[in-house]
Amino acid sequence: MPEFLTTPEFLTVAMFATLIFAILLGHPLAYTLAAVATLFGLIDYGFDVVGLFDLFANNTWGLMNNYTLVAIPLFIMMAQLLDRSKVSDKLFEALYVVLGSVKGGLGLAVVVVCTVFAATTGIIGASVVAMGLLATPALLKKGYQKELTSGIICASGTLGILIPPSIMMVIYGGLTGMKETSVGNLFAGAIFPGILLAGMYFLYIFIRCNINPDLGPPITKEESSQYTTAQKLTMTATSLVPPLGLILAVMGTILAGIATPTEAAALGAGGAAILAFFNKKLNWQVIKESSWSTLQTTSMVMMLFIGGKFFSTVFLSMGGGDVVAELLLDSGLNRWTSLFFMMAIVFFMGMFIDWAAILLVTVPIFLPIASDLEFNLLWFSLLMCVNLQTSFLTPPFGYALFYFKGVAPEGYTMMHIYKGIIPFVLLQVLGLIVLCVFPELVTWLPAYFFGG
Repeated sequence: MPEFLTTPEFLTVAMFATLIFAILLGHPLAYTLAAVATLFGLIDYGFDVVGLFDLFANNTWGLMNNYTLVAIPLFIMMAQLLDRSKVSDKLFEALYVVLGSVKGGLGLAVVVVCTVFAATTGIIGASVVAMGLLATPALLKKGYQKELTSGIICASGTLGILIPPSIMMVIYGGLTGMKETSVGNLFAGAIFPGILLAGMYFLYIFIRCNINPDLGPPITKEESSQYTTAQKLTMTATSLVPPLGLILAVMGTILAGIATPTEAAALGAGGAAILAFFNKKLNWQVIKESSWSTLQTTSMVMMLFIGGKFFSTVFLSMGGGDVVAELLLDSGLNRWTSLFFMMAIVFFMGMFIDWAAILLVTVPIFLPIASDLEFNLLWFSLLMCVNLQTSFLTPPFGYALFYFKGVAPEGYTMMHIYKGIIPFVLLQVLGLIVLCVFPELVTWLPAYFFGG
């Protein structure tokens, strides 16, 4: 074999190119990561099969012993039970009445509902599909523009990947194993960025619909006057209190230091079961379906984790991390330009690759570079997570877009959805810039609750 074929520079480029090519062929992501890692691991190890698989076995054993990852099935079970308890339906119905008389009010109601349930479910598919089925007919019936409707639901539905408790944060914390980027710190650091994005969506819809009311007309006065102010307040309070109580139970115990994220996840799953019980939705069928969905999703996440771990281990062992680090650190670029390139790479990859693969591939490479550039690692990690949220929205392969298309009424085209999501992607990029200018939005809460 020619010597240049075994250099770290060539193997780095070849490994990434092979991964992207294999993903575009449509192979399952977890197995693609593992297969590419095996191929290049054999090349790097001189085709020492025993040595390579010994490395893989040790890495898999280390993953399975990671106590933090126990939170994943518990948070997923919590989301599945909440999805089947129909708590979000009651909240949307209440906000439909309360905010419907405002220009763009139904769109604002969608943002509020998705923000509340982002803090309880954290599963994007469930949020987008549920709000797509529930809110799309109501918005279109009231004369909302198709593009704006799809943009509101897709963008708001993706808040669950960022606002804690978030599966992405659990995976990120488990992947790094660092105190600065522990799950507790990530949860605390993500609260203000999540609220910031939700607030930007809210403000954008309000301003745009006030400038052009035809985009999001209010409900009629007759519909609004059917309820007294007291009835509206009662409806909102009774539909908001249960999910807010669950949020307080989960996040409050973590931030107060009473429970670890894993223990809080167990508390959340129990709380979700209680809410389902009081909504008369807790039966054997719901428990069975929720458990089966939890098993499937957890298995998928863990297989992704194993495949990603194989990929990053081989990539780093053959010197790929050093190649990327030297490219950025020795290029003469200042630290902010290097940060821009890292964020641009993550954003571009999000157009074609699932967020989990991006996370598992880039974090082991970029986090040491961010440390060398003397960035706050928690702040850098939250920039990564906010950036990864855009992967659900960016064409051509944004998952939220296809989730919505699957439940959209007849007459919706992908072009409607693509056009509708562009302003919200730009708002997410603006959110990233705001976090760069005001890093305290990320670092203040973790420092307040956990010190440092």
